[in-house]
Amino acid sequence: MALIHPSAIVDPKAQLDSTVEVGPYSIIGPNVSIGARTVVGPHVVIEGHTTIGEDNKFFQFSSIGAAPQDKKWAGEPTRLEVGHRNTVREFCTFNLGTAQDAGVTRLGNDNWISAYVHLAHDCQVGSNTIFSNNAQLAGHVEVGDWAILSGYAGVHQFCKIGAHAFIGMYTSLTQDVPPFVLVSGNPAGARGVNIEGMKRRGFSRPQIDAIRGAYKTIYRSGLSLEEAKAALAEQEAANADVAPELRAFREFLGSATRGIVR
Repeated sequence: MALIHPSAIVDPKAQLDSTVEVGPYSIIGPNVSIGARTVVGPHVVIEGHTTIGEDNKFFQFSSIGAAPQDKKWAGEPTRLEVGHRNTVREFCTFNLGTAQDAGVTRLGNDNWISAYVHLAHDCQVGSNTIFSNNAQLAGHVEVGDWAILSGYAGVHQFCKIGAHAFIGMYTSLTQDVPPFVLVSGNPAGARGVNIEGMKRRGFSRPQIDAIRGAYKTIYRSGLSLEEAKAALAEQEAANADVAPELRAFREFLGSATRGIVR
């Protein structure tokens, strides 16, 4: 308890590892669980049925686990789950899920969440993502691993963003973004593939070339979406070494619900 500042209010029912630090004037609710070595800065509110893993850092003035901004929510015991080793900067808001979806909002591991980021109800965010200042997710959005959202990017509800995608600054996103694709603008348009990001993560030249080829099939060949999916399946069958990357493209196209940015 020496790590809990005297001015902090921690409900006796909250489950905090003995190594958790809680700063001045922060409030921890009764249904909150926080794992080892997590640091909660000053003036942070963590409430709701919220589970937080190990080695996270919450900077001042964030609201974590508050009620969803959804008129249909009627007080159901929905949840927020945060993984391990996430950095959450100032003034972030992460809301609980709703009973109309999976009932849980999730943030994975090793994410870098900058100031003023909003994760709305039922969002599913993977691991190793970067959200720059003021990136905003509406409800039910899915974000794959290693995706990057630049400052002031706004994402419409139910959109999906594939792994390793890059969303440019001030982008207004109303459709799904396939993995590896770089989009920007308002309305959003596809601008190529995230080559620099893939290089930084150790993708080989054959992998990058295969991804560029898949991008051209979807965006430059003049094929319909169904024809592009069939062409990708043929490329996947003929190139075993890069089949996982091609499969990721093809399977994403099959799961897109709002159409893709083209």
